[in-house]
Amino acid sequence: MPSQYSLPDVLEKIYENQLALEAAIMELTLAIEREGHPNVGENTRGALYTIGENTGHIRQGLAKLRSGTCDT
Repeated sequence: MPSQYSLPDVLEKIYENQLALEAAIMELTLAIEREGHPNVGENTRGALYTIGENTGHIRQGLAKLRSGTCDT
């Protein structure tokens, strides 16, 4: 399997997509709040909080996969 399609590389791309989606959702949240919809903003911030909480775990898992020390 070419290294660009290895599991760690594919998971890294998924992670990068997650971060891009997080940024886009935050921009939309800010726009929605400016339009006077604080409840919608609050709900989306809850989802963004979950994404942020999982970021460290994902990064650690990717590092373990790349180093070859991941438990199976």
